[in-house]
Order: sequence, then C-alpha cells, then structure tokens
Amino acid sequence: MSETAEKADVIVVGAGPAGSSTAAYLAMSGLDVLLLEKTSFPREKVCGDGLTPRAVKELITLGIPTPEEEGWIRNKGLRIIGGGMRLQLDWPDLASFPPYGLVRTRQDFDDILAKHAVKHGARLRESTNVTGPIRDESGRITGVTAKASDEKGRAVGPEQRFEAPLVIAADGNSSRLSMAMGREKRDDRPMGVAVRTYYTSPRHDDDYLESWLELWSSDDEGNKILLPGYGWIFGVGDGTSNVGLGILNTSSAFGKTDYKDVMRRWVATMPKEWTYSDETMVGPIRGAALPMGFNRQPHYRDGLLLVGDAGGMVNPFNGEGIAYAMESGRLASEVIAQAFARGDDAGRERVLASYPAVMKDDLGGYYTLGRWFASAIGHPEVMRLATKYGLPRTTLMKLLLKIMANLAEPRGGSASDRLIVALSKMAPDA
Repeated sequence: MSETAEKADVIVVGAGPAGSSTAAYLAMSGLDVLLLEKTSFPREKVCGDGLTPRAVKELITLGIPTPEEEGWIRNKGLRIIGGGMRLQLDWPDLASFPPYGLVRTRQDFDDILAKHAVKHGARLRESTNVTGPIRDESGRITGVTAKASDEKGRAVGPEQRFEAPLVIAADGNSSRLSMAMGREKRDDRPMGVAVRTYYTSPRHDDDYLESWLELWSSDDEGNKILLPGYGWIFGVGDGTSNVGLGILNTSSAFGKTDYKDVMRRWVATMPKEWTYSDETMVGPIRGAALPMGFNRQPHYRDGLLLVGDAGGMVNPFNGEGIAYAMESGRLASEVIAQAFARGDDAGRERVLASYPAVMKDDLGGYYTLGRWFASAIGHPEVMRLATKYGLPRTTLMKLLLKIMANLAEPRGGSASDRLIVALSKMAPDA
C-alpha cells in the first residue's frame, strides 16, 4: 500500500441507504470504515419517498429513531386504484414486520443515515468523486482513486488515493466502480424507469400510500386513452405530495415514451381540489432508473462487494429499493465482520466469497418470482384482466399485497405466509 494514501479496513463508495447502512454496521463491529460520497449532504435523490414495513424494520434494526414530531410520516397501508375501483388495504400486523410504513424525503433520509454511520465511527468524506479502482498485479481491487467534486458533482483538482483490503460499491444504478471492474449489467433482468415531482396539495397528510394501476388521459375529441405505466401518490406531510409514475422494460412502450408528458397528462385528469398542476409543482419532474432482480453479478469478486442498486437489488414486484439497499448492507456487514475476524487472507477471502450465496438465499427465489411477474404485467391484456378480476377480491388482494411488499412471516405465520415462503423457496435463484 502507498504511504501517501489514506487507509482503512473497508472503503464504501456511495453514501446512499446501502452505503451508509453498511458503513454504520461495520463501524459498530469495530472496523475502520471510510465512506466516500460524491455530493455533499443534504442532497436530493429521485425516489417515491415511501417506505414499506420491510424498510421500517431495517430502520429499527439499524437504530434510527422515527418519531412523527421529527418529520417521519406514518402510513397505515396501501390504497389501490384501477379498473374503476378503489381498494384500501392495511399493512399486515406480523411479528416480523411493524404494521406501518413511513414517508420521508430523500433530501433528509440519506443525510440521517450518513450521520448515523458517522456517529458510530465511520469516516465520511463528502464531495469526493471516485474516479477508478486501484488494482494489484492479480487484478484485485486494493483501493480507489478520487478527486474533489464541484457543485455539479464533477471531479476537479488533484487525485487522491484511498486504500483498503475490501472495497464496497454502493454507487447506485450506474455503479462506475463496478463497471471499471468488469461487472456489467445483465440484460435478462427487469429494469424500470421512474419519474416524480412534488405538488403542494391538501392531500399532503394522506395516511395511505396510493398506487394507480392504470393511468388515463383523453385525446382532443375527449376519448379516454390508457397511458403506459403505473403511478403513485404519497403524502409527504410538509404541504406537498410526491406524485410519480414508473414503467418496466417488459412494456412495449419502454424507452419510446416521454414520461414527463405522461405525468402531466395523467395529473391533468385528477380532481381540481387536489391542486396538482404546473402552478403548484415544487421543483422539476425528475427521473431515475430502477435496477431490479440482481441485474449486476457476481455480488463479490476480486475484493469488490456490491450492495443496493449497484447490485441490482430493487424489488421487481413494486420498484422498492430502500428496504433492500439497507437489507443488503446489513447482510454484507455480517459477512464482512466474520471475514475480518479470520487471522489470514485466505480465511478472510473464503468468508467474503460466501456473500453472493447469502444474498441469493435471502432474496434469489423471491426475485425470480418478481421477474416472472414483471414479464407478465408487461402485457396490457394481462394487466387488464388482473385488474378486472383481482381488485374485487379483497382476500386475493391482501395476499398480493404481502407478496408485492415481501411481507410474509419467514417462519410459521398464516397459510398465506407459508404459501409465499414456499413459492420463494421453490423458485430458482435469481
């Protein structure tokens, strides 16, 4: 290792939910962790801002307080709109998951998680743009090079070096570090695109997350037109609603649609008293990619370990990423802590090499079910029939809510829980 480089036990690249969770857990384990973030906090991220009970469980496990008086907005469940119907479902009350979700903007959320990691001993370097890997003669990553970031996140100034025996890529969907290490995306996995903005609205304190299975507009003659994609409305509790829509690459309209135009046409059909319009829009309509179903693998090789969006860990059923970013950080940290407790390099490497199997055991079968689901709903006729015949059946929709939000009791539980767990185990690993 270079004498001029800053050194650590572990370098984490990216201080989003995956990176900050990983860094916090590793620091709690007594490891020296260096957390490198391209931007500076607080900073905005494109997201629905909605947290299911699975994500809330991860916050509780990490030790993040979520009192309402500090801006954490609780929700009771999911309201589903489609096929001319409106169905309201409460989150299931389970031993393994809390019976409520939360809403918190990413502007605050990521900052809170990064500060939590620092509180437990991680060393955070903001405005640090990682420019590439440092490798040894075998090709193994032994650190990263970086430059300072300007206000637009561009690398400027002299090169810095950071070295560690383990590097974690938590740098999101594009994951330039993974790409530089030859970890390309898989094209046999679902990919989504989502756009969102905020509107001032009296609906800001809605205590249910709202999911729209159909997006309707009308043409110049007043005829109804079904737009591509699926929408959401989440009350943020600060006078605004987060309104957005997503589309999967299993849809024929993927990549051929002006998503911002779809958003405006859909919003224009909503009741005027909701006050969703260009005049009440807070900030621009912004978009982001949703990498799903383990679309970048292997999750560990040559000293580089992937967590969160860098490893394609977004849920193919519902586009949720935060829960799985934090979950992967927790599981990765358990493996890493055990690895660093080994007294030799070979022993440490043997433990680190188990991480891909740990992730596949946790989510592989479930994500395979999600891939099949994403492929099916990419066909408009399948979605139309599912909406028409599924929504009127509340018991069926309660089961589907558990499946889509991944809220089954892992052991015991009801018949529906056992069914979901059995299906996930029967499906091949993703």
